[in-house]
Amino acid sequence: MLSPKFPVATLAAAIAALVHPQAYAQGTAPSASDPVLPVIVVTADPIGGRTPDDLIQPISVVAGAELDRRREATLGALLDGLPGVANSDFGPGVGRPTIRGLQGSRVKTLEDGLGIADVSGEGADHAIAIDPARADQIEVFRGPSTLAYGSGAAGGVVNVRSWRFNPEFGRQPSIQGELSYGENGNDRQGYFALELPGSEDLVIRADASLRRTSDFDISGFQQLDQTGGRRGKLVNSSIDTDSFSFTSLLRKDWGFVGVGVSRWETDYGIPENFDARPRDLGGQSDDFERIFAEYDRFDLRGEFLKPFAGIDTARVKLSYTEFEMEEVEFEFNRTPAGGELDEAVVEAVFENDELDFRLELVHEPIADWRGVVGFQFTERDFDADDPRGGDRTFYVRPTTTRTAALFVVEERPMDFGRIELGARIERERASPDDVIGSRVAGVTLPTGDFLALPEAPGNRTFTPFSLSAGAIVELDADHHLRAAITRAERAPSPEQLYAFGRHSAAGTFEVGDVTLGKESYINLELGVDRHAGPIRFDVSVFYNRVNDFIFLASEDDGTGSPVAVNDIGNRAGEGAAAGCEPGAGGLCRLRNQLVFNEQANAEFWGAEIGAVADIVTGPNPVSLRFSADSVRGKLRSGGNLPRITPPRIGVGIDANFGEIDVSADYRRVFKQNRTGAAEDRTSGYNLLSFDVTWSPAAFAGTEVFLRARNLLNEDGRQHQSFFKDESPIIGRAFIGGVRFNFGG
Repeated sequence: MLSPKFPVATLAAAIAALVHPQAYAQGTAPSASDPVLPVIVVTADPIGGRTPDDLIQPISVVAGAELDRRREATLGALLDGLPGVANSDFGPGVGRPTIRGLQGSRVKTLEDGLGIADVSGEGADHAIAIDPARADQIEVFRGPSTLAYGSGAAGGVVNVRSWRFNPEFGRQPSIQGELSYGENGNDRQGYFALELPGSEDLVIRADASLRRTSDFDISGFQQLDQTGGRRGKLVNSSIDTDSFSFTSLLRKDWGFVGVGVSRWETDYGIPENFDARPRDLGGQSDDFERIFAEYDRFDLRGEFLKPFAGIDTARVKLSYTEFEMEEVEFEFNRTPAGGELDEAVVEAVFENDELDFRLELVHEPIADWRGVVGFQFTERDFDADDPRGGDRTFYVRPTTTRTAALFVVEERPMDFGRIELGARIERERASPDDVIGSRVAGVTLPTGDFLALPEAPGNRTFTPFSLSAGAIVELDADHHLRAAITRAERAPSPEQLYAFGRHSAAGTFEVGDVTLGKESYINLELGVDRHAGPIRFDVSVFYNRVNDFIFLASEDDGTGSPVAVNDIGNRAGEGAAAGCEPGAGGLCRLRNQLVFNEQANAEFWGAEIGAVADIVTGPNPVSLRFSADSVRGKLRSGGNLPRITPPRIGVGIDANFGEIDVSADYRRVFKQNRTGAAEDRTSGYNLLSFDVTWSPAAFAGTEVFLRARNLLNEDGRQHQSFFKDESPIIGRAFIGGVRFNFGG
């Protein structure tokens, strides 16, 4: 067996080999056989016009053929396996990116440069409100990105760029799309996009997508101990998603302006140990949760060239979103003929209305300094109520959060390369409603004290401040050395401050803390890359020291399991939980894991590597890929943080045979033995996949593809997921389809 130290040792050896001093003896002169690499501009970079190679912060950009191969139903699944990035799922309907061990409200997700106004940061079972089918390019910033995007980006940023506000378009109409079918889960997907130029200056764009699935197949049983659920089936894992957008854009010599509307809606299940096999179970019942979510969004984008003296470019971005989500419990009576629906109850309603405005002014060089000054304002109205408990029973009480921020990012060329400095100051005010007359009285703390529900917690105001300094050293024509230090602060989210109730679909009873303070981060980054020639790589090591890190803590019940409470927070023997008769409902059933928002000092450190070797060039190229990453997360007082991504190593090959492109990938996800309190270890597993794409010359603009995932049919558990013991990864799957792009 491999020891836990093997992945880190292997990664260290690989890094040492790549950064050996002899590698920098001289630059590599380009040859005629060297591949021509596409120029990719990072659109979420506030200065603008820079490529990933120009940035000090490590970034992964997924576009083109790689994006087509990676397309999945969720953003987390699509990005899983990139260096430093993993998927934290809650069944196939939920997939959130985890970056360097951080997830949820610490990873900011953007669509076309503005925040996605959903509630994915307020629950591990909540999907990110975006359809990856619309993505034209995805940019992942690893590490604190608070300078440009605020305290919600303390762990990183994922920007999904669509084609909607791209000012480049032709004079002819065009249509593109994709149709696919996957045998696992009867997975049917479709995406269509239409571009209609009204003139050489005006274009109208529209797109629509849909996905329909049944329950997915898995390897073995759903439950980790292989006793619960149905063999080979992930019960209640089906997904039903639709989206569309309509956009109009005008471009002139002075720049462009675009406006658009979009809608997204989804219905997905939270997998349950519901055994639907026909048998007489004496009137027992099963219940399972489904989530119904939707949003309507308005967007405006504008870019103005040289609007006034001293300003090279002004960018204006505005979005307004109305989001709503319901968590619904369906209860079935078990009968010899199978399950019969008894009732459906709305257990939680989440509402989030959000306005986001952003202004960026890119100034002309001042004493060789080039940069951007910006202003951002966000207003968010959020609440999560429990309809069963009456008008004043909330998971998170109604809260209005207003944030105003000023930021500046500057760069200057130097003899050795380039330096970059930045700063951001925010003013954030959270204003919660008073809650009087709630059915929830309070909970007993791990200390034995009783914490009453705060009826009038009052407003909280925070002033996060962030600073960053970094440099790129040009070792030679092909190699860069990058170094950066960032001090970032993050304000606690409304959920972390004001939660006090049952989160039904997640199976938790969460208790916030109105006294929480800001998190502060000191992040050190060191990297080296080779960006030209037949062998290219990017290596990063980092150390992230966090003061007052906020995390969900569980209390051990004395048997190694977390304490469970009923729907109003009572433990066994307390209040309504004592002496209840069977069938009394949520007032009696101890089905919710009690979790508290606590603060402690923590630290994260790790390393990441991505490399490509072109072993055959010319008309039929062949390339090898290698990636590896490892991250540790610990409390500085002792003990591991929960849900830290285990080490991973991956290899892949891409080959072209004329009209046929073939890719194959193998990834080893190692076991995770370094567990937090009341957390189980997770076994390692192997992932094998391949992709074949046929681009027939006789049908230009058309591609036929076949994808295979989890060919070994592994029963893998994602340690970074809250739901790993109840929901394994999807079993072996084959997906076939056609992709087309005509006109333009």
